[in-house]
Amino acid sequence: MGLRDRNDRNADVHRYQMREQLLAIGDDYWIETDSGERAFEVDGKAMRIRKTFVLRDASGAEVAKIQERKLTVRDTMTIERPHGEATVRKALVGIRDRFKIEVEGGADMHAHGNLIDHEYEIEQDGKTIATVSKKWFRIKETYGVEIQPDQDDALLLAVTVCIDSMT
Repeated sequence: MGLRDRNDRNADVHRYQMREQLLAIGDDYWIETDSGERAFEVDGKAMRIRKTFVLRDASGAEVAKIQERKLTVRDTMTIERPHGEATVRKALVGIRDRFKIEVEGGADMHAHGNLIDHEYEIEQDGKTIATVSKKWFRIKETYGVEIQPDQDDALLLAVTVCIDSMT
């Protein structure tokens, strides 16, 4: 069962498919829509001291730059965007991984669930705004990201890239 085969609760939900554990520095890959169209390119920058990825839209325009922050107590990555930065931090406590996402000029978010197995949710103001799951695919090393309407898809996909890189 693929993303588009799921029972639609809302036709305005955006669905993407991503590859897991292929986020090595120097790797480039496409994030595709549920219909297989290329939506965003993840460009893993090689020859950098810290993990760096650039997220580009289908036309090649840079929409976010993702960088690992060095010398921090806990794993941290920043997302630089034209309209503000976001910081993704791994929580220090708990058996299950959790992340806090601080958004400049916007409400903070939290990601929780089984992040290693790509089964988690991203919440903002107590509401689920994105769901990540491998259950939607039979294809090995592929997982889906379902984003609720009126959200910043590029930001949420960049957050997903950060979490994938840090887990």
